[in-house]
Amino acid sequence: MAKKCVHKGCGKEYEDENEECVYHPGPPVFHEGQKGWKCCKPRVLTFDEFLNIEPCTIGKHSEVDDTPQPEKVEAPDIPNDTNVSLGSLEASLPAPVPRLPTQAAVERPAASPAPPESEDDDPSLELKEGMSCRRRGCGEMYTGGPREDEKCVHHPGAPIFHEGSKGWSCCKRRVLEFDQFMNIEGCRTKDRHLFVGSGKKASEEKLETVRHDYYQTATSVIASLYLKKIDKETATVEFHSEHVNLDLRTTDSKRYAADFPLFGSIKPNESKYRILGTKLELTLAKADATTWPVLRSDDKLTGEMIQVGRAGRV
Repeated sequence: MAKKCVHKGCGKEYEDENEECVYHPGPPVFHEGQKGWKCCKPRVLTFDEFLNIEPCTIGKHSEVDDTPQPEKVEAPDIPNDTNVSLGSLEASLPAPVPRLPTQAAVERPAASPAPPESEDDDPSLELKEGMSCRRRGCGEMYTGGPREDEKCVHHPGAPIFHEGSKGWSCCKRRVLEFDQFMNIEGCRTKDRHLFVGSGKKASEEKLETVRHDYYQTATSVIASLYLKKIDKETATVEFHSEHVNLDLRTTDSKRYAADFPLFGSIKPNESKYRILGTKLELTLAKADATTWPVLRSDDKLTGEMIQVGRAGRV
């Protein structure tokens, strides 16, 4: 009889106890808007990006969840009648800034809404077994059978994380633990699941530039090019002695294609890259021990001396 693996990031059904399992052994981490896993470094901003962070550990499937619980921070036990003196802190506090009258506030234009997701699968598109329903909170898989009796119970809203509580904007229930949040039952029901939608992709947006920064050692330059949701399957990164050829497509229909000129010479065969949730990280092996004052050869020289091992922003 098939069992379901409870490891975070896996969730597959299995029968062989020795089958390989790729998962996150650490608990989820949500801090100041960033989301990730304690066991690995990628941090992202949206919940969908968080769910797509690739698992970092290889092990065996299990029915027992051995993920450690997040550490609890206990407040010190201070008696209610304890006197607290602010001392010199009161003198150091800045004077309150007067609020602008309401009529002087500048109105910001509302952001244009994203195009709505298709409500139904295009009947002309092929469905493959193992496809998951794209609606949040559902996750049912297509088994290849008839679809007349389908019921899609899902959340049409967005996830909300606020002061430790977790829930969905479309319903009132709030919980404290991440596992409880993932198990909140959907609050809307549709007659069919959504496996492929319309199949249409938005027109591709071409990016002329992306933000970058770097730091360096005596032998290498570690550069970060900030671009979210890079598609690892289609990304092209080619190292040359004086430049790097880049062709980066994202899963949200953006593309950054450029010949990235470098300040100094590198060893292409010893250079490498990795794609993270919010950026492309390049490790450029220097051809000599020269210190780079800038990353790109066309960047303006500021005269600032960049110390080895310290980050220099451009």
